[in-house]
Amino acid sequence: MKTVVITDGKYRSALAAARDLGRRGFRVVVTQTRVESRSEPPVFSSRFAEGVWVEGSTTDPAYSDRLLTLLSTYDRPTLLCVGAGTLNVVASAREHFAGAADFLIADSRTLDALNDKQQVHARAVELGLPVPRQYEGRPERYPVILKPRCGEKLGLKAAQRYAVARDEAQFQSQYAAMCRLDPEPIVQELIQGPGRGVSLLLGRDSQLLGAICHRRLREYPMGGGPSTCCVSEYDGTRIEAARRLLQSFGFVGLAMVEFKGDTILEVNPRIWGSFPLVSVSSSPLTEKYVRAAAGEDLAYQKADYEIGKKMRFCLNDLAASADLLRHGKLKEGCRGLLDFFRVREALRDPEDKTAFRNYLKSYFR
Repeated sequence: MKTVVITDGKYRSALAAARDLGRRGFRVVVTQTRVESRSEPPVFSSRFAEGVWVEGSTTDPAYSDRLLTLLSTYDRPTLLCVGAGTLNVVASAREHFAGAADFLIADSRTLDALNDKQQVHARAVELGLPVPRQYEGRPERYPVILKPRCGEKLGLKAAQRYAVARDEAQFQSQYAAMCRLDPEPIVQELIQGPGRGVSLLLGRDSQLLGAICHRRLREYPMGGGPSTCCVSEYDGTRIEAARRLLQSFGFVGLAMVEFKGDTILEVNPRIWGSFPLVSVSSSPLTEKYVRAAAGEDLAYQKADYEIGKKMRFCLNDLAASADLLRHGKLKEGCRGLLDFFRVREALRDPEDKTAFRNYLKSYFR
């Protein structure tokens, strides 16, 4: 039985990935650093996974050696990094980790480039891919959105990674505030409409192996926060645009390209927040990652998942619905409240009730 080691068990995506792979017959081991989790992650109580604590934190100089030591106790496992910290550690020492485990992870230079919104925007322009209009200095028209080149590297929460200015006065105030975080923030036209995500798996030669698309139904906070409810869809045009962009960087592994309308906003070169939709829509993307990492020759199959499958993070989605109502969007807010009873909670699983109960406890804690 093939062993898969999933890191950073405190994240919801780790629980979704563990259940998906456990059901598909893999032995799943999930790690979590002690310093970065106040309590035992819900995935540790899942019937589909074994939990293993790792001393210290992902920022410790010794973390790389601790993770290597753990991997060496298994027979050539596959490594699936959920958190950005662990991903960067492995990316910076790929040769060492390659001796202990199988994985599909880009090098540090590629990850840094894709995390840089300015580099992504410039490359998309070179490739002739649609992007928002970008301003140098004072915008010619409003509304605009301001954001640092890489909010995650600055340690910012999702709501801190952008600001919307609808007039000159707001722009001056928010630009000054953003400059305190990044001396050269990005200023772009604000694209309206629902956000869309195209998530891809690229092999060792950056070949396309798998894809899944989704459309955001709600997010919190409204106007740019993380997705709280989404639905699976298929869009070959966006998949092709995302493939061209990621391949131009020589990317390897799992990533999500964010769209608004047809325009490309940014790239998350790692496992993304709405990752549980992979299992909700019966996508084989996680299993394909394990098989491709082990060297299996796989072919891309389009739309190999269920279209129109919705999922939500129930508590976050309630907050999103309340936010819509507060902003006078009564129809959208009421629809969100109704979805509490008719749309599947992403992490609720009748066969894994203990893990879900512990997830709810950890949320309130």
